[in-house]
Amino acid sequence: MGAHPRGDAVIRDNRIPQKTLGQWIADNPACLGAKVKDAFQGRLPFLFKVLSVNTALSIQAHPNKELAAKLHAQFPEHYPDDNHKPEMAIALTPFEGLCGFRPVEEIVSFLQTAEGKDTSGSNGDLLLQLHSQYPGDIGCFTIYFLNLVRLEPGEAMFLGANEPHAYLHGDCVECMACSDNTVRAGLTPKFIDVLTLCEMLNYTPAPSSSKIFPAAQSQLDPSVYLYDPPVPDFAIMRIEIPPSIKLYLVSAVDSASILLVIQGTAVGTSTAAASEMTLRRGSVLFISANESISLHLSSPDGMLLFRACCLL
Repeated sequence: MGAHPRGDAVIRDNRIPQKTLGQWIADNPACLGAKVKDAFQGRLPFLFKVLSVNTALSIQAHPNKELAAKLHAQFPEHYPDDNHKPEMAIALTPFEGLCGFRPVEEIVSFLQTAEGKDTSGSNGDLLLQLHSQYPGDIGCFTIYFLNLVRLEPGEAMFLGANEPHAYLHGDCVECMACSDNTVRAGLTPKFIDVLTLCEMLNYTPAPSSSKIFPAAQSQLDPSVYLYDPPVPDFAIMRIEIPPSIKLYLVSAVDSASILLVIQGTAVGTSTAAASEMTLRRGSVLFISANESISLHLSSPDGMLLFRACCLL
């Protein structure tokens, strides 16, 4: 969900002449909000995704802006744009991933256990699982070096530049800067660039607990929990509307945003929309800056929504 040239979102409303979100934003740049439009040269600065991970995704990291520009200039076939790609994953189900280097004493302990060929316990089980998915891939052994992070629904992890990571299992929403630059080193049939990855990585050790990113409940709206990472490109709101509320206002912000329905049903109305919008699980709305939407809830269990935006 976004306007990256390699994955421009399709507009489903056939009354709108533009066929993709990128085309519509190009023709209506004020929709981004004045600050966002100026800061990001008239482009939507984020991508929004839903991932359902059953087979481990590649061991990877994302370059900072300086390295991204260099890699794009040298190898555009592998690094298709010049932007950085910080990202955040928020769990929808119990979720597992590898993120950042473990404390050194943990690495030593695990390697001593591995040397003794003890494959019992959670690390041994995970090693066998990864080996069954990627036979012979040396990337399976990263479990001894990288933190195993387990998230419960609503918990998040933020992945800044040069942070080694891999998603192992579970469902999540993911938001990132608008880029497709990924440096991979294992657990993938795609292009692998071990030398670049080893040169760029952040090798600072830290415990797995430090990788969990907290959400802050809004003081203005108790239904909203904000994940505000230390980058300007994006922020995410988790909106939990309780069953007792039947009319809810998705407040205006000074940024374009994308709203995703995870649970519940409602009819949405807005001064900017030509007609009512029926919203259900999987519905996606683009909301222009400084526009609000009224939701008339029809589900007995309330609603769960995620909203990506840019809070400069």
